[in-house]
Amino acid sequence: MTREEFDVYLKKFNGRDYDGFLEYFADDFEMIHVGGSFKTRESVKKFYAFLHNYIKESVIVDRFVSDEYNVVLEARVQIEGVKELTPEAVAASDWPKLTPLKVGQKALIPQFIHYHLEKGKFKKVVCAEL
Repeated sequence: MTREEFDVYLKKFNGRDYDGFLEYFADDFEMIHVGGSFKTRESVKKFYAFLHNYIKESVIVDRFVSDEYNVVLEARVQIEGVKELTPEAVAASDWPKLTPLKVGQKALIPQFIHYHLEKGKFKKVVCAEL
């Protein structure tokens, strides 16, 4: 995957085009990050619909390396609270590892993101905080 192709995907993710960015995933995939492990498009959509109800999020790529089997990034995930994500809302959600966030609160989270490719599609995505 080229950087230009990845940037199209990233524009869809940053624009909250869930169906659009999920087109880049294989039929059988796994995405792992602080929210948990997701293996279906429906579970990804449910998570991001919940999360993006509370925060504005965008990924900023600092380093990009790719070949036919991998896309590897060092990135910063920029978040800002747009609705208070209370401890109670986190506890009542399916994602108890999320961190509460107040309206207007901002964070810049350095991440290492590894996309495993199979036939040009994302087969496994692992996001880890640096």
